[in-house]
Amino acid sequence: MPKPSKRDDLLASALETFHTRGFHGTGIKEIADAAGAPKGSFYNHFSSKEECAVEALRLYGAERRQDMLADTTSPPLERIRRHFEFLRDEVVDRDFTRGCMFGNFATDVVDHSEEIRSAVADSLRSWNGALAAALTEARRDGAVRADLDPDATARFLCNAWEGSLIEARATKSAAAFDTFFGMVFETVLR
Repeated sequence: MPKPSKRDDLLASALETFHTRGFHGTGIKEIADAAGAPKGSFYNHFSSKEECAVEALRLYGAERRQDMLADTTSPPLERIRRHFEFLRDEVVDRDFTRGCMFGNFATDVVDHSEEIRSAVADSLRSWNGALAAALTEARRDGAVRADLDPDATARFLCNAWEGSLIEARATKSAAAFDTFFGMVFETVLR
Protein backbone atom coordinates (compact mmCIF):
# COMPACT_ATOMS: atom_id res chain seq x y z
CA MET A 1 0.00 0.00 0.00
CA PRO A 2 1.49 3.39 -0.97
CA LYS A 3 2.44 5.71 1.85
CA PRO A 4 0.33 8.93 1.98
CA SER A 5 2.23 11.96 0.79
CA LYS A 6 3.62 14.38 3.32
CA ARG A 7 1.43 17.02 1.62
CA ASP A 8 -1.67 15.03 2.59
CA ASP A 9 -0.38 14.73 6.16
CA LEU A 10 0.33 18.46 6.30
CA LEU A 11 -3.09 19.31 4.88
CA ALA A 12 -4.91 17.04 7.34
CA SER A 13 -2.89 18.56 10.16
CA ALA A 14 -3.63 22.08 8.89
CA LEU A 15 -7.36 21.39 8.74
CA GLU A 16 -7.41 20.07 12.28
CA THR A 17 -5.22 22.86 13.65
CA PHE A 18 -6.97 25.71 11.83
CA HIS A 19 -10.35 24.37 12.90
CA THR A 20 -9.25 24.01 16.50
CA ARG A 21 -7.12 27.13 16.97
CA GLY A 22 -8.17 29.44 14.13
CA PHE A 23 -6.01 30.94 11.42
CA HIS A 24 -4.17 33.43 13.61
CA GLY A 25 -3.70 30.91 16.43
CA THR A 26 -2.02 28.42 14.12
CA GLY A 27 1.63 28.49 13.14
CA ILE A 28 3.38 26.63 10.37
CA LYS A 29 5.54 24.84 12.95
CA GLU A 30 2.40 23.54 14.69
CA ILE A 31 1.05 22.21 11.39
CA ALA A 32 4.37 20.55 10.55
CA ASP A 33 4.81 19.11 14.06
CA ALA A 34 1.30 17.62 14.05
CA ALA A 35 2.03 16.05 10.65
CA GLY A 36 5.35 14.65 11.87
CA ALA A 37 7.24 16.71 9.31
CA PRO A 38 10.08 19.20 9.58
CA LYS A 39 8.91 22.81 9.40
CA GLY A 40 10.88 23.39 6.19
CA SER A 41 8.97 20.65 4.38
CA PHE A 42 5.82 22.77 4.64
CA TYR A 43 7.19 25.06 1.94
CA ASN A 44 7.82 22.11 -0.38
CA HIS A 45 4.04 21.76 -0.61
CA PHE A 46 2.55 25.20 0.09
CA SER A 47 3.84 28.62 -0.87
CA SER A 48 2.27 30.26 2.20
CA LYS A 49 0.08 29.76 5.23
CA GLU A 50 -2.76 31.37 3.23
CA GLU A 51 -2.42 28.84 0.40
CA CYS A 52 -2.50 26.03 2.94
CA ALA A 53 -5.58 27.58 4.59
CA VAL A 54 -7.39 27.76 1.23
CA GLU A 55 -6.66 24.07 0.64
CA ALA A 56 -7.79 23.26 4.18
CA LEU A 57 -11.06 25.13 3.53
CA ARG A 58 -11.63 23.03 0.40
CA LEU A 59 -10.99 19.84 2.33
CA TYR A 60 -13.29 21.01 5.11
CA GLY A 61 -16.02 21.76 2.53
CA ALA A 62 -15.70 18.26 1.09
CA GLU A 63 -16.38 16.88 4.59
CA ARG A 64 -19.58 18.92 5.11
CA ARG A 65 -21.76 16.25 3.50
CA GLN A 66 -23.25 18.53 0.88
CA ASP A 67 -23.64 15.35 -1.20
CA MET A 68 -26.56 14.31 1.02
CA LEU A 69 -28.47 17.36 -0.22
CA ALA A 70 -28.44 15.93 -3.76
CA ASP A 71 -29.37 12.34 -2.84
CA THR A 72 -32.74 11.96 -4.54
CA THR A 73 -33.56 8.70 -2.74
CA SER A 74 -35.28 10.74 -0.04
CA PRO A 75 -37.48 13.85 -0.08
CA PRO A 76 -35.62 17.18 -0.28
CA LEU A 77 -36.77 18.62 3.07
CA GLU A 78 -35.72 15.40 4.78
CA ARG A 79 -32.28 15.71 3.15
CA ILE A 80 -31.95 19.32 4.29
CA ARG A 81 -32.90 18.37 7.85
CA ARG A 82 -30.44 15.44 7.88
CA HIS A 83 -27.70 17.72 6.56
CA PHE A 84 -28.17 20.21 9.38
CA GLU A 85 -28.53 17.38 11.92
CA PHE A 86 -25.15 16.05 10.76
CA LEU A 87 -23.60 19.50 11.24
CA ARG A 88 -25.26 19.91 14.66
CA ASP A 89 -24.19 16.48 15.86
CA GLU A 90 -20.60 17.18 14.88
CA VAL A 91 -20.55 20.35 17.01
CA VAL A 92 -22.27 18.69 19.97
CA ASP A 93 -19.93 15.67 19.77
CA ARG A 94 -16.97 18.07 20.02
CA ASP A 95 -18.48 19.66 23.11
CA PHE A 96 -19.19 22.97 21.30
CA THR A 97 -15.47 23.69 20.89
CA ARG A 98 -15.51 24.36 17.14
CA GLY A 99 -17.80 26.18 14.81
CA CYS A 100 -17.98 26.08 11.06
CA MET A 101 -14.57 26.75 9.56
CA PHE A 102 -16.22 28.87 6.84
CA GLY A 103 -17.80 31.10 9.49
CA ASN A 104 -14.70 31.09 11.69
CA PHE A 105 -12.50 32.26 8.83
CA ALA A 106 -15.15 34.74 7.65
CA THR A 107 -15.11 36.50 11.00
CA ASP A 108 -11.39 36.14 11.66
CA VAL A 109 -9.43 36.38 8.43
CA VAL A 110 -11.32 37.69 5.39
CA ASP A 111 -10.54 41.35 6.10
CA HIS A 112 -6.83 40.53 6.02
CA SER A 113 -6.45 38.06 3.14
CA GLU A 114 -8.11 38.37 -0.25
CA GLU A 115 -7.12 34.79 -1.05
CA ILE A 116 -8.94 33.43 2.00
CA ARG A 117 -11.89 35.82 1.56
CA SER A 118 -12.39 34.50 -1.95
CA ALA A 119 -12.14 30.87 -0.80
CA VAL A 120 -14.68 31.44 1.99
CA ALA A 121 -17.05 33.18 -0.46
CA ASP A 122 -16.69 30.26 -2.91
CA SER A 123 -17.35 27.76 -0.12
CA LEU A 124 -20.49 29.59 0.97
CA ARG A 125 -21.68 29.84 -2.66
CA SER A 126 -21.24 26.10 -3.08
CA TRP A 127 -23.16 25.36 0.13
CA ASN A 128 -25.90 27.82 -0.78
CA GLY A 129 -26.12 26.26 -4.25
CA ALA A 130 -26.56 22.75 -2.86
CA LEU A 131 -29.27 23.95 -0.48
CA ALA A 132 -30.99 25.98 -3.22
CA ALA A 133 -31.08 22.93 -5.51
CA ALA A 134 -32.81 20.87 -2.80
CA LEU A 135 -35.22 23.75 -2.09
CA THR A 136 -36.01 24.07 -5.81
CA GLU A 137 -36.86 20.38 -5.84
CA ALA A 138 -39.02 20.80 -2.72
CA ARG A 139 -40.88 23.68 -4.36
CA ARG A 140 -41.41 21.67 -7.54
CA ASP A 141 -42.77 18.75 -5.46
CA GLY A 142 -45.10 21.03 -3.51
CA ALA A 143 -43.31 20.40 -0.20
CA VAL A 144 -42.85 24.17 0.30
CA ARG A 145 -44.96 27.07 -0.89
CA ALA A 146 -44.79 27.93 -4.57
CA ASP A 147 -43.52 31.50 -4.01
CA LEU A 148 -40.48 30.42 -1.93
CA ASP A 149 -37.26 31.82 -3.41
CA PRO A 150 -34.78 28.91 -3.19
CA ASP A 151 -31.65 31.07 -3.54
CA ALA A 152 -32.65 33.65 -0.92
CA THR A 153 -33.91 30.91 1.41
CA ALA A 154 -30.67 28.95 1.06
CA ARG A 155 -28.64 32.03 1.96
CA PHE A 156 -30.94 32.65 4.92
CA LEU A 157 -30.53 29.05 6.13
CA CYS A 158 -26.72 29.28 5.95
CA ASN A 159 -26.71 32.63 7.74
CA ALA A 160 -29.13 31.40 10.39
CA TRP A 161 -27.01 28.29 10.88
CA GLU A 162 -23.82 30.31 11.35
CA GLY A 163 -25.55 32.51 13.93
CA SER A 164 -26.87 29.43 15.73
CA LEU A 165 -23.33 28.06 15.90
CA ILE A 166 -22.09 31.26 17.53
CA GLU A 167 -24.74 31.06 20.26
CA ALA A 168 -24.26 27.31 20.76
CA ARG A 169 -20.53 27.75 21.24
CA ALA A 170 -20.94 30.76 23.54
CA THR A 171 -23.49 29.01 25.75
CA LYS A 172 -22.15 25.45 25.35
CA SER A 173 -25.74 24.45 24.76
CA ALA A 174 -27.79 22.95 21.95
CA ALA A 175 -30.69 25.33 22.65
CA ALA A 176 -29.74 27.52 19.66
CA PHE A 177 -29.93 24.45 17.42
CA ASP A 178 -33.38 23.62 18.78
CA THR A 179 -34.50 27.12 17.87
CA PHE A 180 -32.93 26.82 14.40
CA PHE A 181 -34.69 23.53 13.65
CA GLY A 182 -38.01 24.75 15.02
CA MET A 183 -37.97 28.01 13.06
CA VAL A 184 -36.67 26.51 9.83
CA PHE A 185 -38.79 23.36 9.63
CA GLU A 186 -41.93 24.55 11.42
CA THR A 187 -42.14 28.11 10.11
CA VAL A 188 -39.85 29.04 7.21
CA LEU A 189 -40.18 25.85 5.17
CA ARG A 190 -43.80 25.08 5.96
